[in-house]
Amino acid sequence: MKFLISLVGVVLILEALPYVACPEAMQKWLKQLSEMNPGILRVLGLIAMGMGLLLCYITQQTDLI
Repeated sequence: MKFLISLVGVVLILEALPYVACPEAMQKWLKQLSEMNPGILRVLGLIAMGMGLLLCYITQQTDLI
């Protein structure tokens, strides 16, 4: 449980970095995202989720990393 909470903390830190480093650019990027087709956003989200699952699998089940 300690590892899971630490992992959530790291994710929050990484998610916040762009907002702290360049908030103006993030506002422009978020505006562009809000104007995109929801279908495209869904596909991009599925691709990102698949890559995350693959990365988790590789790190937990193999000796590659």
